[in-house]
Amino acid sequence: MPRRNRVASAMVLASAMVGGVAGAQVPGFTVHAAGSLREPITQAARDFEQAHPGTRIALHFGASGLLRERIAGGEPADVFASANMAHPQALSDGGAWGPTRAFARNALCALARPGLGVTRDSLVRTMLDPDIRLGTSTPKADPSGDYAFELFERVERSGAAPAGTARRLADKALQLTGGPNSPPPPAGRNVYGMLVATGQADVFLTYCTNAVVAVAQEPGLQVVDVPPAINVTAEYGLAVRKGAPAAAQAFADGLVQGAGQQALRKAGFLAP
Repeated sequence: MPRRNRVASAMVLASAMVGGVAGAQVPGFTVHAAGSLREPITQAARDFEQAHPGTRIALHFGASGLLRERIAGGEPADVFASANMAHPQALSDGGAWGPTRAFARNALCALARPGLGVTRDSLVRTMLDPDIRLGTSTPKADPSGDYAFELFERVERSGAAPAGTARRLADKALQLTGGPNSPPPPAGRNVYGMLVATGQADVFLTYCTNAVVAVAQEPGLQVVDVPPAINVTAEYGLAVRKGAPAAAQAFADGLVQGAGQQALRKAGFLAP
């Protein structure tokens, strides 16, 4: 064999020997997860990779409804962790994905601009104020928006405000993020904190975990608790693609009741 061909063959063989076995590929899998899970899922993935040397996890974050559409449209994914149960269940119902399992809970908080005199007791009045810009995520595309609009319904049903209040709040809500046509989130910056800090909303309804991160980045903002009588519990669910690598199933199992729960608790998520 000519020397040039021997060298080329050696280079091909060396490339194929990654991991020490000829023809072997670095094991890995792909996770699609709700944007609110960015911090704990990233940490859980790092921990999993350290515990399973050679495994590589590709992470994709976004609005759960939009991620579900991408997966249903053929985008490769092995684990789908959603901010609600409905989106992974829709994939499960299609037959190509395993059962949907709850793995975390969250609640809604109000993120308010600096200097706005709003408390838990005055939150509903503040949201109804015609001069207040009320921000939410986009319903259907982003579960955070669905939960916010459910909160509007609870305001009326609880008697905290008169009949017609739910419609008034829904009509005035500015759906500023999480939709198919929403601007992409700023790199390295909490989108909810940015929207309030830049004056695009005076009050933004989002997950409490998001609000804590926003205030850490924008110290002048306020986190306002939502009264328990009208608050909404966000239930997070995940599913694993049938035929996914065993490592993907192990990672999902850890999020449900294993090591991944530590990262979720540290980020402020509640037990399922």
